[in-house]
Parts: sequence; C-alpha cells; structure tokens
Amino acid sequence: MTAPLYDSSISSLQLLSRGKVRDIYAVDADKLLIITTDRLSAFDVILPDPIPRKGEVLQAVANFWFDKLGHIVPNQLTGIDPESVVAEGERDQVRGRAVVVKRLKPLPIEAVVRGYVIGSGWKDYCRDGTVSGIRLPRGLRESERLSEPIFTPSTKAPEGDHDQAITREEMENLIGSERSEKVIHASLAIYKRATEIAAKAGIIIADTKMEFGVRNDELILIDELLTPDSSRFWPKSEYEPGRAQKSFDKQFLRDYLLSVAWNQKPPAPELPVDIISKTKEKYEEALTRLLR
Repeated sequence: MTAPLYDSSISSLQLLSRGKVRDIYAVDADKLLIITTDRLSAFDVILPDPIPRKGEVLQAVANFWFDKLGHIVPNQLTGIDPESVVAEGERDQVRGRAVVVKRLKPLPIEAVVRGYVIGSGWKDYCRDGTVSGIRLPRGLRESERLSEPIFTPSTKAPEGDHDQAITREEMENLIGSERSEKVIHASLAIYKRATEIAAKAGIIIADTKMEFGVRNDELILIDELLTPDSSRFWPKSEYEPGRAQKSFDKQFLRDYLLSVAWNQKPPAPELPVDIISKTKEKYEEALTRLLR
C-alpha cells in the first residue's frame, strides 16, 4: 500500500492553494489540477493525521456521481488524464486521486440540501422550529425524513472558521435572484436523483452540500459531489428516526472528537490508530456499496 498523501508536492506546476482537503495547481490559463489528499477536516479544522486511501475513495465517489448526474447540470471535468499534466516522477501523487478541471469563478455560497432533520439543522429546529429561516412541521423527531427536501444555503468560510447558515434572501443578496433560483433548482434535482440511486445501494443520503461556479454566466458544478466528506450517508437497513444514525461518513470521527476535550479550534488533537482505521473503513464502505 502506498503511503498516505498529506501534502502534495508538484514542482512542475504552480501551486495556487491548499484547501482543507484539496491542493490546486495551475495547468494553464484555462485549466486546473485538483489533487484530493488524505487530509481530513472536522468542524472546519484540518486534523494532523491523514486517513489512508481517503483521497482515492473521495475522488472515485465524486467521479461516480459526476458521471451519473452530468445530464442535470454541467460539471467542471475536462476528461484530461491528470498524469499527463505533471512530470513523470510526480504521477504517483495524482494517480487515482486527481482531476483536471476547467478554471471557473466559484460562487461565494455552499448549496446545502437536507432530506432529513439532523446535525445543525436538528439543533436549529429544536431551538425555534426552523432551519435557515424555513419553518418545519411541529413534532419532528431527530433524523426524521422531511416530506420534501429543503435547500438551506451557507457561506463559504475561510480555513479555520465555521460556515454560517444564511437565508435565501441573504443568498440572493450575494449572487442575485436569478442565479439563486438556478442553484436551488439544480441542487434539489441532483439530490433527488442521487437519493434514488443510493437507495438501490442500501444508502440513505440524509443531506449534502455542493458548490457551483460560473463561466460566461453558465452555472457549473465544481469541487466534490456527494462524497462522505460532503454528505451524510446512512445504512438504509438500520435507519430508525428518533435517534442519531450509524453512518458511512465522517460523522463517526465527529462523534469521537466531541467525546474528547477539544474546543474545535486549531490545533486539532492527534487521532488514535483505531479511530483512523475505522474512519478509513467507513469511507471505503460507502464506495463499495455504490459500485457493487
């Protein structure tokens, strides 16, 4: 097994940025190389320990969804082999974990779709019966399925800061009303189709977040799509409303971090070997179920 990749080092291309998980390089004026590393973030903080094979799993899951859902909205992919744009000695850093994408202008919001009331949405609902300004029916239980998925946008926070839920009106102030409607329509369509596909694999997608960019005013799906990093995946056979659910995503890791004395600010604590191993297994289970 190859060693985990925490930080890439592609000297043949210009490094533009390192995000929480992805390293971005300039290929040329129109294209970027995005490498999905084995870094893991929780509560918007990058953890010190990589999760082996995480980057490969995330990229494979994202590629699966880009292929299945490309008819709904155009995406960032170019189809160019990532190994063809780096030096020969650097190909092992991109193999199975990178994509060459179009250069686009990212929108300053995250498009969140919720099909179930859980996480921060559940906390908000318990407080005042709403999620991102949307009033929900009274008497919902934790993890309960909503009659229809809801769109709840958030800001894109700088590294180390937390994303903040915003209302649709606030989103319209940021990106305009017409573009907001396009984002909402595309996000809900993607989520609804994805839940149908996932259900056949025994997976419930409780919620997910997406990102969009634009080029020549065309809305284009960017970043990742419906991965265990950006979504809550639950085993359909074990679903039971009224409690927290078992999952195939990083909720297991979040639960561990909530159990230790950490203030959710940098630096994050080191992870025990068994937590790293179990997190790796959960990510791999999501991919295995989707592809089998």
